[in-house]
Amino acid sequence: MFKKNEGVIDRLLRVILAEVFFLLAWFWFGGVAQAVLYILGFMMLVTAIMGFCGLYKIFGINTNKNIKKISNLVFAVFAVIFLVIAVAGSYYSNFFTRKLFLEDFNVMNNYYKQTLFNTGQEKRPESIANYDKLVLEYANFSKKYSNYHPRVIANDKNFNSDLTKISTLILSLKDKVYIGDLKESHTNFEKVRPIFQDILKRNGFSMLAVYLVDFHDSMEKVIAEADQKNPAGVVLTYVDANDKLIAVEEVANDEEIKAIRNNLETLLNLAKSGDTENLSAKAAELKSSFVKVYLKRG
Repeated sequence: MFKKNEGVIDRLLRVILAEVFFLLAWFWFGGVAQAVLYILGFMMLVTAIMGFCGLYKIFGINTNKNIKKISNLVFAVFAVIFLVIAVAGSYYSNFFTRKLFLEDFNVMNNYYKQTLFNTGQEKRPESIANYDKLVLEYANFSKKYSNYHPRVIANDKNFNSDLTKISTLILSLKDKVYIGDLKESHTNFEKVRPIFQDILKRNGFSMLAVYLVDFHDSMEKVIAEADQKNPAGVVLTYVDANDKLIAVEEVANDEEIKAIRNNLETLLNLAKSGDTENLSAKAAELKSSFVKVYLKRG
């Protein structure tokens, strides 16, 4: 048996350190860094339980001498600190790792949305400017999260393959953005959006952007029917769009969201009344109100 060389306070502090290392490893890190933190946490916990530290033995350190009996108050304080770190540490680690991931995602996603919008509007200079920034920011995002998997995406086995898929798609559109058919490039850029959407959904991001994207797909079907002056098609596709918009409204229902709802309902009423001449114009208003919200908050 080893002779104990750790005092009670020393051992209690090691338990706290072990807890901190485990929290950092679980929520904040992946790969080698995570393994190192788990090892450090395990070492702190084992040495705390044993009351013996090998490094103390080597350097002649002993915190277990001349220590009087520790009062119950010290153990009570330790218990409170341990519980606070466990509860608050878990909560805030979960919150901030998700927040930081979303902030990084949104920096990159903003240029994607702008590129998508400008190619759809066939604005060449704006499309090129935003595409170049998208390529740069996506490369930064992909490089960081291909190697770093915080808890928020740690169990997503398809994450890296999706990053590669998106990168391939974005890079393949350079010529079309610079000198090709912008409408065609817009259609191809649309293929990125559902991949982003799936990443967010399967990693538990119940955010407005996810619901807006869901609604967008259904809204486009309504708009397509309106542009073809098909009232029956508008009524039919409205059902799914309405369900998706309700999900958006449950997250946020301010004046901008209400404008989308108003345009969708007006479009439905036009279809029901057989007013085919005004369907396309109202569909354009619906899309415009959606784009206004999506570019700002999606």
